[in-house]
Amino acid sequence: MEKSSTATFPVEKTQIDGVQFIVNYAHEDDAHVSENEMRAYLKRGYDKFPHGTIESLTLDVDGEDVGIHYGLAPAKFDRIRRITGYLVGTLDRFNDAKRAEEHDRVKHAVPTAARCAKGC
Repeated sequence: MEKSSTATFPVEKTQIDGVQFIVNYAHEDDAHVSENEMRAYLKRGYDKFPHGTIESLTLDVDGEDVGIHYGLAPAKFDRIRRITGYLVGTLDRFNDAKRAEEHDRVKHAVPTAARCAKGC
C-alpha cells in the first residue's frame, strides 16, 4: 500500500481485485480503512452498479463519515440508425433488396441558414 501526503492530509493508494483504491483522510487521526472494509465498499459498488465495470474507488474519510466515489469504465454501445424505416445497428442482416434500397436512398441535409430562420 502506497502512502503519500499532500497538504498534510494522508493519502493511501492500493489495488484490490484489479480496482484502484484511493483513500483520502481529512485528519491525521482518522481511523485507517482496512482491506476488509475496502472489499465491503467494492462489493457495495458491484451491487449498486451490476452492469458497470468499476475501475477505481475513492474513499474520503472524515472522522466517522466516508464519502464513496466509484469510477466506472465507459459503457460500450452500438450505434442504431433508422434506415428505410427500420432501426438497425448494421446492414449485415438485410437481404439484397433491402441493401439495394439503402444504397439508392437519398440523404437529405438541412442547410444551416434554414435551421433557425427567426434568429434563434
